[in-house]
Amino acid sequence: MPLIIPNELPAAEALQSENIFTINRRRAETQDIRPLKIVIVNLMPTKIATETQLARVLANTPIQVEMTLVTMGSHESRNISQEHLESFYKTIDEIKDDYFDGMILTGAPVELMPYEQVDYWKELCEIFEFAKTHVYSSMFICWGAQASLYYHYGIDKHMLKQKMFGVFEHKVLRPHNPLMRGFDEFFYAPHSRHTEVLREDIEKCNALRILADSREAGPHIISTENGRQIFVMGHQEYDKGTLAGEYFRDVNKGMKIDVPKNYFRNDDPEDEILFRWRSHASLLFSNWLNYYVYQATPYQLENFVADK
Repeated sequence: MPLIIPNELPAAEALQSENIFTINRRRAETQDIRPLKIVIVNLMPTKIATETQLARVLANTPIQVEMTLVTMGSHESRNISQEHLESFYKTIDEIKDDYFDGMILTGAPVELMPYEQVDYWKELCEIFEFAKTHVYSSMFICWGAQASLYYHYGIDKHMLKQKMFGVFEHKVLRPHNPLMRGFDEFFYAPHSRHTEVLREDIEKCNALRILADSREAGPHIISTENGRQIFVMGHQEYDKGTLAGEYFRDVNKGMKIDVPKNYFRNDDPEDEILFRWRSHASLLFSNWLNYYVYQATPYQLENFVADK
């Protein structure tokens, strides 16, 4: 089934070139199907790249998915045109009366700041509250996951001695959890962050379960028992060249940055990229959509009870 995306979204051309089935909303409105409604709160400055990455993994399922994009009204985005934001994005005020099967909230390059000093923190807290009553299952990624754990459970982040940067091996700890179905016992995932949440802090919280972790990168996939909240510390959605783009960007700026671990063959930036997380990225998002969104939400979304 296709991914329903806003008319003329730049991601459409990239997805079509990869033979990923998409249709625009005008076409979808002629079909007698209720698609899954997924809201994406995109906090990344590279909005078009992030839109495309998430659209790609959401489209790789047999379920029809309608994507709504949200940005922070209280924050001025400098790396994207105002025309793009006005054409394709909404704010929390514009969707506050709507209901969604699922929500994805991305990372953001603000991890070195205390949460309360982020200029859109108040608005982000409104989104966290909105999700409790208007979203059935939410997936939070990287800084978005850390911020959500802090807001909902008081779990704070901690600075790393050096950036967690590269592709790391992870182990599935709860193979019978629906989110982990089909996963190999060991799998790879990219990380790019300066902060972490501690395993012992998560384990002290009775509401949370660590589903997969890494000896190097720490807890990776965390969930509440009912799957209404899912926290992903890495970036399963990243494209093949995303970490390379980050690395060479910083090198060209003259910044000190280590080569991303386990990413280039022999850790040599002149060699090929080892793209080995794509299949598990597809599994993660398709399992989420199937087991915690499609099979769990009622047909009339407004009828669900917020039981987090």
